[in-house]
Amino acid sequence: MRKVFLIISMSLFLLSACGGTDVEPYIPVEKNNTGETTIVYKDEAKALFDKINSFYKIKTGTYAGLYKENYPNQAGDPEHSYLWGYVGLLSGTALLQQLGYDVDYANLANQFNLYYNTANNIGAYASSTNGQSGQGTRYYDDNAICGIEMVEAYNLLKDNAYLTNCKNIVAFLKAGEDNIFDGGLWWNEDEKNIQGNGNSNKPACANGYAVNFLLRYYKVCDAGEKDEILALAKRLYSWLKANLKDPEDNCYWNDKQASGTINKTKWTYNTGVMVSNGVLMYEATGEQNYLADAILSAEGGYNYFVRPRNGMALAYPDSDPWFNAKLLKAYTELAKYNKNATKYIDTYVNFMNHALTDARTQEGFYYEDWTGASPKRYYQLLTQDAALESLGLISIYKNEK
Repeated sequence: MRKVFLIISMSLFLLSACGGTDVEPYIPVEKNNTGETTIVYKDEAKALFDKINSFYKIKTGTYAGLYKENYPNQAGDPEHSYLWGYVGLLSGTALLQQLGYDVDYANLANQFNLYYNTANNIGAYASSTNGQSGQGTRYYDDNAICGIEMVEAYNLLKDNAYLTNCKNIVAFLKAGEDNIFDGGLWWNEDEKNIQGNGNSNKPACANGYAVNFLLRYYKVCDAGEKDEILALAKRLYSWLKANLKDPEDNCYWNDKQASGTINKTKWTYNTGVMVSNGVLMYEATGEQNYLADAILSAEGGYNYFVRPRNGMALAYPDSDPWFNAKLLKAYTELAKYNKNATKYIDTYVNFMNHALTDARTQEGFYYEDWTGASPKRYYQLLTQDAALESLGLISIYKNEK
């Protein structure tokens, strides 16, 4: 995924937080008569979704119905969000749909097609859109994550059109597999095996989310597809373990460069997706070694990423909350098989609770840093997507009615 780093002054933050709007200002979560904070996570999620639609949704023109990349707008912004921000919003919206809210979910899922194009004789989702079809680079991780949301849309709406979209994504992923470094997917189709180009790499995100999509699609695809889908998932899973798994802590490094060197940066979402993949692979095959992989990476991820931060006794990383949300999702999937996952989730819930009361703008949008020490990239749609998804996941995990 592409990350845009912009610096904004605190004065701009304060001005934008007080800007005119038809949305009521954020009222902090209040304590009940016993002094305890009462939080209904699904209600908080729906309230955030409504604010996103009021501030980020484009109301008129070529891109009506899509969303801004940032609010307030930043220098150099496109006229609409990149695919990453849009798919992040759909993840949270799917959870609201599952919780029973009317959120125009089908329309949001169908608008994915505005990012779709056919290039190199194969269809896939591009990073941007002209309002009618996809434009720009086509990334393998983007497409895999779109596929995950297409499977979820099928599960919720039972429309076979989403399965057709999944078939197209499978074809795109299959076309991207090669034998350099004995397998695996590159980050995108335009920058393969280019020496000296840092974007030319085989990353954990592209391969990990491809596995995740394939295993979710495996559950709903036609019987005649299942063997091929599972075989591809197994190949990519094995490649990840062989090339990007840190044997010291069972977390996952970021990528393998075209030069063959390993970028050993670790992000929560890369380890998170492999926890999820271990669970899904176990469910697909019944083989205990995959569940064992998931448990080891879950523990390793918790020990590596969770630490005292900015006055909090235990906190997940204070940046990139969308990455953290994917680790939470994996922990909720593991919890039914491993009791330690409840500890990991409880720590995250405490982190979320802190954000609810101490890491929000006057309008109620979430800081990038949930410890509350700095708002940082609060203006990104993706930052709000992460909070929306986290609130929805917690609500479902807690079985809120």
